[in-house]
Amino acid sequence: MKVYLSGEIHSNWRVEIETAAADMDIEFSAPVTDHDTSDDAGVIIMGAEENKFWHDHKGAKLNAIRTRNAIEAADIVVVRFGEKYRQWNAAFDAGYAAAKGKALIIMHGPDHQHALKEVDAAALAVVETPEQVVKILQYTLTGQAPTAA
Repeated sequence: MKVYLSGEIHSNWRVEIETAAADMDIEFSAPVTDHDTSDDAGVIIMGAEENKFWHDHKGAKLNAIRTRNAIEAADIVVVRFGEKYRQWNAAFDAGYAAAKGKALIIMHGPDHQHALKEVDAAALAVVETPEQVVKILQYTLTGQAPTAA
């Protein structure tokens, strides 16, 4: 199964999921999570831009090639919304995945319930923790519910 892990890059939630699911038959993919690499890849590859708008534009389009390809290849898309920043890119990824008919899992804390109600409505599951994502992946692969704690 292929799972794309989208969303905030300021915590280790991806590592938690990948580590806990290491014994499952899952291929994970993710966006470039190094901020500087992601922001500057466009100008590094396609040439410098004096105007910051065009600098960012090149980076965004280059990253979109990677992101769209990974979402389209995924069976499941997990999108995490963190606590600190407005994550327009995460919302866009969620919308793109929903439009492509991908199984969508949204992860965020209770403080974002109202702000993300439309995004949550497009998801097949809404969770708060990486552990819950792993249990969903396990259930999806095996058809067996995890044992209660």
